[in-house]
Amino acid sequence: MSRISLPRLTLPRLRVAPARPPLPLTAAAIALLLALPLAGLWRWPRPEAQGLEKLLSAATLLQSFPPSPNRPVPPLWRERLPASLADSLWRGQRRPWWQFWSIHTDMPPYLALRASGPLAGPPANLPAHSLRIDDLVVVAPDALSLRLLQDRLLPRQRRSLGLQGRCAERLRREQAVFWDPTALAVIVGPLAPLLQHFQEGCLVLEIDPLGLRWHGEAASVEGVLLPLAAPLEGGDVPLLPPLPADRLLEIEGDSLAPLLRGLLSRQLIRDPLGKVYDLDPVRQELVSRSPFRLRLRPLERGPFQAGLELELELGSERQAWKSLLKDLADSLRKQKLREAPRADPAQTVDWLREDGSVVGGWRWLQSADGSARVLFFLGTPPPPSAPMGQETLRPARQQLRVRARPLALDALGLLPPLLPPVVRQADQLWLEAAPPAGTAGPQPVSQLRGRLQVRR
Repeated sequence: MSRISLPRLTLPRLRVAPARPPLPLTAAAIALLLALPLAGLWRWPRPEAQGLEKLLSAATLLQSFPPSPNRPVPPLWRERLPASLADSLWRGQRRPWWQFWSIHTDMPPYLALRASGPLAGPPANLPAHSLRIDDLVVVAPDALSLRLLQDRLLPRQRRSLGLQGRCAERLRREQAVFWDPTALAVIVGPLAPLLQHFQEGCLVLEIDPLGLRWHGEAASVEGVLLPLAAPLEGGDVPLLPPLPADRLLEIEGDSLAPLLRGLLSRQLIRDPLGKVYDLDPVRQELVSRSPFRLRLRPLERGPFQAGLELELELGSERQAWKSLLKDLADSLRKQKLREAPRADPAQTVDWLREDGSVVGGWRWLQSADGSARVLFFLGTPPPPSAPMGQETLRPARQQLRVRARPLALDALGLLPPLLPPVVRQADQLWLEAAPPAGTAGPQPVSQLRGRLQVRR
């Protein structure tokens, strides 16, 4: 068999010009631009994290407590320390102490104390299952928990930036609590997708004659490392009128986006909205940017424990909303729901099941300031006397404002079971989330203020 020869490609020989040295001024500028940052990093490196910051990197939930030697020794101290050591350290305390949970939130908490007095000696003299981390001594509940903590500690961690660094300062000075996304998911349970805008944060806690109040900050993932343009404002949340007995919860804000972001990021929720209810991404965005008021009302009878109302401001996009509701009505008919006969179907629509019970609907509203709104409801229709469309849906500098009656919600089984008891037993709750001072528009960092009123 004869060999097939392929033509040999011949490339032209390129003449390479001799290299020329770079222009002196350009070379000097490049060298200067590279040398100055490197010199700065060498001369002023970012300091290494100290004990508390290292704990924050390994903790999902961390709480600080002020010194209170006149009160009884807490059970956590009794459980982690020998009795005589717990008594002497408690009586001599002058600075805050901490308890925290690592990534395994189902395990008992760790105890962290200043490495002073009896805890400043050799490691061999420390309590069982202890670890010294810079200026702190951490006492784990058992040997396994101690090993898991050691595995999560970074060997050469630099000082924290952004929110975590600011939280560390609060935890050193005041009674405060820090959480990360893992802790948030455990505490709020199925509500976690609604709180993606507040995944990580910290609050300073203060006891007052009414109960408990707090202030601090929280951030979405994008805002965790951001610096603040100005310090967060202090002060207390205004005492808004308490929720009356015919309401369980009221949330209002200038946009639904902070609440819907986590839900719409989930394909299992986003796809059915588009396929079943014709809420494609464009319409989801229309809903997300609307100023809103959401209410939860107790129901004395019927198949529902509570009725849900969502009032949205339409702005200049009323035609888009009419198209959305028309397609939504077609989708509900396909699901065997039917419209209740109404004298004004253009303004009021109620949807009935086959047994004739109302499961939801909507109302067109005209507010006192002339803006058009639509009120959606699930459950029985809102009472005719309910004040709707009278108040503005655009509070100044506000992302969210929440009023709730936690004790009443808990009695109906509508609160996550792992919320702290002090929250579950509160008669009234107020919470505000606003962008930091000096900023405008949606922000990944929010200033939080609030209070709990406990029934005496």
